[in-house]
Amino acid sequence: MRSIPPLPRVLGFAGLSPQFACLGALWFGPEGWRYAALAIAWGYAALIFSFLGGLWWGIAASRIREAERVPGWLWVASVLPSLVALATYLPWVFGEEWPRPSLVVLAVGLIASLWVDRRIAPSAPSWWMALRVPLSIGLGLATLLVAAG
Repeated sequence: MRSIPPLPRVLGFAGLSPQFACLGALWFGPEGWRYAALAIAWGYAALIFSFLGGLWWGIAASRIREAERVPGWLWVASVLPSLVALATYLPWVFGEEWPRPSLVVLAVGLIASLWVDRRIAPSAPSWWMALRVPLSIGLGLATLLVAAG
């Protein structure tokens, strides 16, 4: 953990607080907060999942500048989080049950994102995985707990 620069470490872990706040609202807040907590938790998970895709895109783009060959799978992986996030929004738009099933999809995606993180680690900062593992697992598990709550 000490290998991670202070600002990314502090801000990264602070980024878990919105999901934990939603979890607290579900478990300890009044009944009237339930739907808002679910909706905010979905929105935050979708936002961060899309953000991860943007990080991967940025890493891929920086490899081009350095004349490294960028594998096609990385470009595809970079776009998938935003498309998955959009797909999890569609049931709500069409009046279906939402957001619990969508939260589960996003939680699994957040945890599975570690596969991409691991594959791009050689092109990322040396502390990349030390930060990505607890953040992806933390946000993924918090999102699953919100879905179960």
